[in-house]
Amino acid sequence: MTKIDVGIVGTGIYLPKERMTAREIANATKGIWSEVAIIDKLGIHEKVVPSDAKTDGTQEMGALAALDALKNTGIDPKDIDVILSVTEEWKEFPLTTSALYIQDRIGATNAWGIDVQNRCCTTVSAMKMAKDMLIADDEIHVIMVVGGYRNGDFVDYTDKDMSMMYNLGAGGGAIILKKNYHRNLLLGSHVIGDGSLSRTAGVEIGGICNPITPENMDEAKKSLRLLDPVKMKNRLNEVSMPNWFKCIDESLRKSNLERKDIGYLDILHIKRSGHDQMVKDLGLSPEQTIYLEDYGHIGQIDQILSLHLALEQGKVKDGTIVCMLAAGIGYVWAANIIRWGV
Repeated sequence: MTKIDVGIVGTGIYLPKERMTAREIANATKGIWSEVAIIDKLGIHEKVVPSDAKTDGTQEMGALAALDALKNTGIDPKDIDVILSVTEEWKEFPLTTSALYIQDRIGATNAWGIDVQNRCCTTVSAMKMAKDMLIADDEIHVIMVVGGYRNGDFVDYTDKDMSMMYNLGAGGGAIILKKNYHRNLLLGSHVIGDGSLSRTAGVEIGGICNPITPENMDEAKKSLRLLDPVKMKNRLNEVSMPNWFKCIDESLRKSNLERKDIGYLDILHIKRSGHDQMVKDLGLSPEQTIYLEDYGHIGQIDQILSLHLALEQGKVKDGTIVCMLAAGIGYVWAANIIRWGV
């Protein structure tokens, strides 16, 4: 029996035009953080923020990224069999299905779709799901992983516990995977979850437990919080880096590769010291990654954006081993290994 492979056909990106600078972020903290600290410690020169109400809704940004991916790859939307939407839950209309909005918006009339969620790990996790589906189902040949993100709307910059989320931005990304594409192969993946952290961060007001009322309406709009900051920070200090490296090593093992084979680190935006240490620990140079200091952290779109930029800049070329790395509140860590080219 011939072994089935799964390859990446290409990517698409949509970024709003508006930017929020380090100085503006510092001003929004009302003296908690300085502009210099925002740049040097948090690693943000500026970040992408939504501007146009019509185009910069979460679902629509995903659709615009999907259209960009179709343009970049030449894929006929009618050839897409499945849409895995990684669009965040904060979207234009609650309880609408983002995958099906995108399906209609791009004319993928032969596709079915489903929304998946793993917070900022969703793209990496959904790519593993897509590969498994393409291998398991004889009738699935092309899958688009796509979505939009703008959770930064909920950030209260005067909340000192929220500095880890001052970088949250906005944008959309899409990546198309195809069965037996024979190039840009998605190899091994590994995902780790720690449910003990499942309610240590989230939007506090607006759900069943704490619904929006006339009295808390204004507060609800900025209630993305660390719900248990001490537990979350202590636990992450203990397990986060070991879990990340386990994901990297296990995904490499499944790919019959080692750390020394990594040629490009496709990593989400994190604080500058953490990024630099990760690059150093993997034995890479700063030229073998892109630090998203001019974009911020666009959630699960970061991995698509980083790969998209790396291809444009020639950092990823035929033969490059790409390590996609993500983490999401919940808490989840994940890695994918990609061999670019043939």
